[in-house]
Amino acid sequence: MAFFTIERGSPDKRRAVEAALHGLDLVSSETRERIVTAWVSAWSSSSHATLEEMPYSPDVDGFSLLSHVNEVVRTGLVLAGRAEQEWGRRVDPETFVPILVLHDIDKPLLFERRDGIVVFTPLSKQMAHGVVGAMLLRDLGFDDLVVATVSTHAMNAPFHGSTHEAYLLHYADLFSSDRAFADAGLTPFYQRHWA
Repeated sequence: MAFFTIERGSPDKRRAVEAALHGLDLVSSETRERIVTAWVSAWSSSSHATLEEMPYSPDVDGFSLLSHVNEVVRTGLVLAGRAEQEWGRRVDPETFVPILVLHDIDKPLLFERRDGIVVFTPLSKQMAHGVVGAMLLRDLGFDDLVVATVSTHAMNAPFHGSTHEAYLLHYADLFSSDRAFADAGLTPFYQRHWA
């Protein structure tokens, strides 16, 4: 059983992905094409009929994956701009934008709807969040920094990257995640106590 299939997809599918994602105008056409192919591949390999129905989390129904990803992209770009202005640390858009846009690329494969409820797929019990996404990105030829950051960004990953890009993704991701959890009446990551 393949976890996913790399697929260019139809022109309509590619246009839908391009229209849905923020930040694609900040990268080269080659990087943009690979980002779109990654999303089309995840979509085509999932059970989701549309991009809009892809859930962010089984815990937070009603907050779409695309809303989360676009919020992370916008927040990450603001943080990167502040880091450059305040600390003199610059990120390369050719690696940082893909990290932001693709950090949750495996979620369409890990969550599905059954009887109107978001549940974990069988794959989610075989592979940790981030790992399948990193495999897909490696197959598409993304830079090692992109692959490594996506593979280790999840809160429950056994370790996390120590690059500037990994830090920026972490705070942008949690900014969006904590808002979604709080809006749903759940405990944000910030207020969770880890054993």
